[in-house]
Amino acid sequence: MSRSYKKRNDDHNSTSKSNTQSTYKYTTPKQVINLQKALVIILLQEMAATTIAHSSLSSAISRSFFTRKHTSKVRSNTIIAYKTRVSSSNSVKISDAILSFFATKKQEAISSSASSKSVINSTFDSIFVVCTSLALSFSLVVVNVDPASAFVVSTPRKLQSDELATVRLFKENTPSVVYITNLATKQDAFTLDVLEVPQGSGSGFIWDTQGHIVTNYHVIRGASDLRVTLADQSTYEAKVVGYDQDKDVAVLSIDVTKEKLRPVPLGVSADLLVGQKVFAIGNPFGLDHTLTTGVISGLRREISSAATGRPIQDVIQTDAAINPGNSGGPLLDSSGSLIGINTAIYSPSGASSGVGFSIPVDTVAGIVDQLVKYGKVTRPILGIKFAPDQSVEQLGVSGVLILDAPPAGPAGKAGLLSTKRDAYGRLVLGDIITSVNGKKVTNGSDLYRILDTCKVGDKVTVEVLRGDHQEKVPVILEPKPDES
Repeated sequence: MSRSYKKRNDDHNSTSKSNTQSTYKYTTPKQVINLQKALVIILLQEMAATTIAHSSLSSAISRSFFTRKHTSKVRSNTIIAYKTRVSSSNSVKISDAILSFFATKKQEAISSSASSKSVINSTFDSIFVVCTSLALSFSLVVVNVDPASAFVVSTPRKLQSDELATVRLFKENTPSVVYITNLATKQDAFTLDVLEVPQGSGSGFIWDTQGHIVTNYHVIRGASDLRVTLADQSTYEAKVVGYDQDKDVAVLSIDVTKEKLRPVPLGVSADLLVGQKVFAIGNPFGLDHTLTTGVISGLRREISSAATGRPIQDVIQTDAAINPGNSGGPLLDSSGSLIGINTAIYSPSGASSGVGFSIPVDTVAGIVDQLVKYGKVTRPILGIKFAPDQSVEQLGVSGVLILDAPPAGPAGKAGLLSTKRDAYGRLVLGDIITSVNGKKVTNGSDLYRILDTCKVGDKVTVEVLRGDHQEKVPVILEPKPDES
């Protein structure tokens, strides 16, 4: 159903202001088209009537130069001819406004026939009416106009202040968000042709004007080639600058002019509060630039890295919808500043369930700076492999059980013992780490959290449970072997 808008004037008094009453009437598109056709017929008939009337007036004026006694007769004939033409249109329903308009024109034409100057003015008015009628008829018949929209008066959309702020935030930050396609090289089994097949996609954002793009590591993992699509739909080949598997952060680089790069403004995540508004922009399920809103529903959460299982601390929890494809996109505050990277969701089905997690920008900034400068993140390690937390709990002890401490690693050099079997095949437990630098260690997450506060080359005191007694062992922290 289409809505038509119809106006009716209740009073046409020339000395007082007309009171206009607006009513709404629902009509079908067929009825609207019939109404348009009727209006065209009315206009054509009135145009012809007006032309005949003024043609008669012109004849009367020309005969008045020879005799004046036929003037009144000509006028009466003109009026009769005019009324005759108008009466022929009574078969069609004419609106009060159109009748009033042409009746006024008729009276003006009759009253102006007394003088040649008035007749000339009236003739110009008639020409104007004819031209207007032709233009309106052409627009209704020839031009392809939606019948419903021809009678609908649209009002400008009014938005609330918070809606305007959200719209403005999306428009200003969308150019900073990119779409990343992960391509894998595969060989056709029949033709042996090597093809690049998309194996995943995600989001990212522009970090600086040098062409650096920040995203999650799991978005680019296993890619043979990467493509970055900007907001203007231009696509560029991307190179990997560096990545941090433990914190699920990666930095890419594209070769593009600075004019096309709009970095996202950086914010601060240390002073965030539960309940404040947040906005997530990304490409969920491959859909281009999608905005979701929510609030911060929790702070200082902890999740595990998808690549290494190493815990990521101080994660932001939000109820803003984060779906597959949103990974790597920015999480913004109400001012449009970056406060985190959308990285994971808690969902049994794989879709958004109202619990999403973002890596805080304070953590991301330090990682990105190291990746841009050195292409890697130098993070200290003890150089051990430890047992799952559940296994240690079954033994009835609290701490981190060392399964392997290679002799070339920091822990092996310091003399920490690994778990092994004796000559009879019996299991001999290794050292169980209970504290580092006086900070209690109950599980692997505690150990990683403490190591994240240290630097390569630091000397730490590791307290272990060896057999039935406690020992303190000094250990000098070293970087990972592949980062040295």
